[in-house]
Amino acid sequence: MAYWLMKSEPHVYPWAELARDGKGGWDGVRNHQAANNMRAMTPGDQAFFYHSNEGKEIVGIMKIVRAAYPDKSDKAGKFVMVDVVPVRALKKPVTLAQIKADKALKDMALVRQGRLSVSPVTAAQWKRVLALGEQKG
Repeated sequence: MAYWLMKSEPHVYPWAELARDGKGGWDGVRNHQAANNMRAMTPGDQAFFYHSNEGKEIVGIMKIVRAAYPDKSDKAGKFVMVDVVPVRALKKPVTLAQIKADKALKDMALVRQGRLSVSPVTAAQWKRVLALGEQKG
């Protein structure tokens, strides 16, 4: 299983909407590197749901349930989408500021390539973010 981080602006598609719907198609990605990351996803992989621009925090965990297929919103036919289901919300959102301040996460793609909307997460980074998101307080 691989791990990922997928960004969405809360005013466009918030975690609460995915949690309410129970399933979603992750579409609209128009960056080639992000799209290649989506092409590498396989069903069963997990991804952090990150609220970008407003909030700037990891709020939940999703599971990839359908591998990349043509993005219906891309008239040119160059980009792909994947289907996801919510797994659970984190007990406590993990902010970008926390991630940047944590030495164990300094090499996370979210920090190094901040504008990339879909990025890989290592197993060690995944565990550290989960630890931060499960702390009380």
